[in-house]
Amino acid sequence: MTGSDKTKKSLSITESSSNFDNLEFMSVNELLTNINREDTGVPIAVKAAIPQIERLVEGIVTRMMKGGRIFYLGAGTSGRLGVLDASEVPPTFGVSGNLVIGLIAGGETALRKSVEAAEDDPEKAWQELEILNINENDTVIGIAASGTTPYVIGGVRKAREKGILTACISCNPESPLAEACEYPVIVVVGPEFVTGSTRLKAGTAQKLVLNMITTTVMIKLGRVKGNKMVNMQLTNKKLIERGTRMIVDELNIQRDAARILLLQHGSVKKALEFYREQLRNKG
Repeated sequence: MTGSDKTKKSLSITESSSNFDNLEFMSVNELLTNINREDTGVPIAVKAAIPQIERLVEGIVTRMMKGGRIFYLGAGTSGRLGVLDASEVPPTFGVSGNLVIGLIAGGETALRKSVEAAEDDPEKAWQELEILNINENDTVIGIAASGTTPYVIGGVRKAREKGILTACISCNPESPLAEACEYPVIVVVGPEFVTGSTRLKAGTAQKLVLNMITTTVMIKLGRVKGNKMVNMQLTNKKLIERGTRMIVDELNIQRDAARILLLQHGSVKKALEFYREQLRNKG
């Protein structure tokens, strides 16, 4: 291997130089167009990783059927995306807030502003997981665009030593994080429009993969019927109206009756089950 080949191999893709230069001289239209052009490659890169995502989801479903949970570990943008995905699972699928848990280096403060050097502690993530009584039915997914974050690598490595299913979502192949886990999901999106700004394409790729993982897992766990969120939490008027429409469509009853049924039982699924049970009893 030549010196230049070694340099290319050691250079992180997410840190490599942008395909564009002199950004400050571009017009607003040129900037927007070129960012959009770069973004179009993200779904293609995610598609290439579907076999990796599939293996991971199958492993997660098996464990969650035994009472397992998903833990996300991340720092910065990656950590915020994990917390975001975890926070959206309960209202969407009507499950406990303890089923999918996002941990971010630096804690809740880091959700809004940078916490200096928090990501550099390789012991902290495992300490946090132990507090949450992590066990062999759980899954730990490290999220790091570069695949080099010590907080994430340390937590994933220790979890794997303990026999826990481990995975990662990264945008660099052959990274330390990918090597540390059982199920690496690597989405190679290439260099960022602004060199090293992984909140762009890498962040978009991570969000897409997180969407795919939790949505597929929840469907396989029976939290969706047909294509409807029948277990969603009724936390606002929009969701109550959506649930009412679902019941009207499913049972072909009047809207007012559907709304009353929904509010009495707290979810579309429970309302449908009650209504159909009443019909069976009458029959």
